[in-house]
Parts: sequence; C-alpha cells; structure tokens
Amino acid sequence: MVEELVGVVAAVGAGALVYVASAARVVKQYERGVVFRLGRLHGDVRRPGFNLVIPAVDRMRKVNLQIVTMPIPAQEGITRDNVTVRVDAVVYFKVVDPSAAIVNVEDYRFAVSQMAQTSLRSIIGKSELDDLLSNREKLNQGLELMIDSPAVEWGVTIDRVEIKDVSLPDTMKRSMARQAEADRERRARLINADAEYQASKKLAQAARQMADTPSALQLRLLQTVMAVAAEKNSTLVLPIPVELLRFLERGAQPAADTTGQPRDAGDAESENRAQPTDRSEPPDRAEPTDRAEIEERAVDLTEQRAVDLTEQAGEAMERLRRAVEQ
Repeated sequence: MVEELVGVVAAVGAGALVYVASAARVVKQYERGVVFRLGRLHGDVRRPGFNLVIPAVDRMRKVNLQIVTMPIPAQEGITRDNVTVRVDAVVYFKVVDPSAAIVNVEDYRFAVSQMAQTSLRSIIGKSELDDLLSNREKLNQGLELMIDSPAVEWGVTIDRVEIKDVSLPDTMKRSMARQAEADRERRARLINADAEYQASKKLAQAARQMADTPSALQLRLLQTVMAVAAEKNSTLVLPIPVELLRFLERGAQPAADTTGQPRDAGDAESENRAQPTDRSEPPDRAEPTDRAEIEERAVDLTEQRAVDLTEQAGEAMERLRRAVEQ
C-alpha cells in the first residue's frame, strides 16, 4: 500500500514538474510578453521576469522594446528642379505598444521599412537639389513626421530619421564644380579690385603728402635703392628724376627757337658747304652764312650744357653710390 502511494505521489510530482516546465516563460528586461488564449488577446502585457501560461491553451509572443536601427535602401527620384538623385537614409524607431504591434500589423518592421521608402521618394519629389544638400535638418523632420503618422496605429514610434547620402550624376557634379569655381573666381576678382581701389587711394594721399615736402621723395628714393642693394644683386636699378630730363629738354630749346624749327649739326654743316666761298659776293648774300654760324654756336652751347649736366649727374650718382655703400 505504501509503495502504491509513493508511486502515485511520484507520478503527480513528475506531472507537475512537466506542467511547470511547459507553462513557464521568462521575459527579459527589454521585452514584453503578449498572451493569446485560444486565439484571443488575454490580459495585460506580461512584465519582465518569470511568467506562467496554460500549456496548449495560451501562446505567448515576445516583443522587443529596444530602439531598432533600420537602413532605408537608396531611392532614386527626380527633384522639383528636374535633377535625378539617389538618396539613402536610416530610421530609428521602437515599439511602445506591444499589443498593437502584434495585433494591428502583420510585420511592423517590414511595414516601417516600406513606409520609410515611400516617404523618402515623396520628399525627393517635393524638394529641390539645394535643399537636399544644405537643408537636411528640415527634410529629416518632414520625413520623420510622414513616417510617424501611420506608425502610431502600429504601436511604433519613430525616434528620428537621418538622410545619409545624396548621390548626383557625374554631369551634375561637373556643372556644380564649374559653378563653384566661377563663384570663387568672381569673389577673387572683387577682392582684388577692392584692394586696388584702396591702394590707389592711399597712393594718392602719399603723392599729395610728398608734393608738399619734396625731400620725402628723395628719402623714398634712397630707401628703394637701399632695399634693392640689400638683396646682393649684380645689377643696381637707379631711377633718374624727371626734373633732370626736363632740365635737359629746356637746354635744347634755344637752338630750335633761333631758326624757327629744330635742326641738327649735320644740317648746319651741309648748308655751310653749300654756301659760296667767294668774298666778292654782294652783302645781301652774307645773311645765310651768319645764320649758320649762329646755329653752330647754339649747338655747341647745347652740347656743352649737356656735357656739364652729364658730369653733374655722374657726380651725384657717385655720391649716392658711396652713401649706399656706407
């Protein structure tokens, strides 16, 4: 009798153990359990931990509540300004209502993916190329709103949507590169023109200042010569003052004023050879000879003045050279 009782207890214990093993369910911290009893949603969502269900009657489905990162395949479309582009993005979403995610939609992941692709094509068609390249934050917000509106009924909320890359045709890339280069060239020319304008104003002010004090021009000349000489060049560039050239020009004017028109020494000598040498000619023919002598004297005087000025310029340059060497 005792043996039969022990056998019954052992059988009951084994059956209970098998029942508990088949009825036990463990829900992780990031999961929630949805129980269906005979095909109908039963009770509340099961919390994380140890849970029991009725074997062969209840069926539990676990739903992950973690944020899901889902890449959106690259979608090709035409923008509002008729440019063909390929845009890909990424969606971050999570389940907030496990019961709705299981009951209201067959596969919430696939549904979110298809909705994201459709919304991305719609955004491409409504936007311009400049918006896709520079105003992505606004497009991300619009894309998130378009996906989140139907996803609320699926028990899913969209955390954020980010456009990753915008692929352009090669022809469009070359056109944009030429446009950017032309814009940079335009800015460079404007900056250069503005610099020239400012420099011309400063030079005009400096010229007026030097006109009031002529010695400043000489000092500037000496500074330029010293700067050139400091480079250890074999050639020394020395500017000649314009006043010296004007002085030489004024010295050459008496010869032209005497005859009414400028003549050189060769013309005077040819005219002297052309004149007759007979001293018995009438006095009225002696006037050309006197005029030729005047021209010769004027030329000699001009040459003498040029030689003197050349010597003075040579002495001034020698003194300047010595000053530079010191």
